[in-house]
Amino acid sequence: MSELKYKRILLKLSGESFCQSGGFGIEGTQLDSIAERIVQIQKLGTQIAIVVGGGNFLRGETFSRASHIPRHTADYMGMLATVINACALQETLEKLGQPTRVLSAIEVSAICEPFIRRRAIRHLEQDRVAILAGGTGNPFFSTDTCAALRASELDADVIIKATKVDGVYDDDPVKNPQAKLFDSLTYQDVLNKNLRIMDHTAISMCSENKIPVVVLNIFQTGNITKAILGEKIGTVIS
Repeated sequence: MSELKYKRILLKLSGESFCQSGGFGIEGTQLDSIAERIVQIQKLGTQIAIVVGGGNFLRGETFSRASHIPRHTADYMGMLATVINACALQETLEKLGQPTRVLSAIEVSAICEPFIRRRAIRHLEQDRVAILAGGTGNPFFSTDTCAALRASELDADVIIKATKVDGVYDDDPVKNPQAKLFDSLTYQDVLNKNLRIMDHTAISMCSENKIPVVVLNIFQTGNITKAILGEKIGTVIS
């Protein structure tokens, strides 16, 4: 096995990766597929922290616009959705024999630990997967910003943003078959081109803390392994 380029990774999973495209909630086959990939890369000796989104249940901003629920309450509801996803992923990983802990930025003491930086690092050092739920614990911040924040706090070597497409394109590849895939981008490119892969707060934080971001398709076997070995895959933002 080649040497790992990235020893400690922050894996960002969207809520949509827990179900089929356009679906809702959690689907067992999708959940199993993700968990199996995580176990495979953990066996390489990687320390894995995971930030989960909640869009398969509810997106705070979208829900607020479509209802009478104020944005701050809708965002807290979205944070609770991430806790649901985190617990489902934890149970699935542990069925596969991978010790896992869920740490939440909002207190849900019956089912997960509070996020404490030193405790999260200790879990990683003990070869446990640390699933970080509840976003930043504050409304008006995305789970992408949470990923950038947690990667900075935990001294992660890279953020791997797992998607259902092969990387960052100059247009929507589903709507435009001629869309061009970028091999690499700078943080400034993402901001200047207004690429919607991560929000500006997240990209700015990654830039300040010099954390590269690899955007790849999680459902293609071997992609994450290639990324942590430093092989060319997806789009690298640095």
